[in-house]
Amino acid sequence: MLRPSKHAHPDRTVVNVALLLLTRLRAHRLCEYGALRTYVRKAVAGGDVLFLPSLNFLYLLGLIEYHPKTDAIEYVGQNEAF
Repeated sequence: MLRPSKHAHPDRTVVNVALLLLTRLRAHRLCEYGALRTYVRKAVAGGDVLFLPSLNFLYLLGLIEYHPKTDAIEYVGQNEAF
């Protein structure tokens, strides 16, 4: 469960990193895994730790798909993943 606390920095949370990833993916539609990881590292301090949980969060919401052959993440939007 994602629950905020008074000690959590708002910019260093899974929800914030997921928002950054989502805006990047909506703009480009398809991004390589390494490029997204580099983007998060530069945008957020401690982004290495938050990158995979944020991807998992977006995948569980049905907003992204992973393509193993090209090692890329694709934005599929809501209701398009079903």
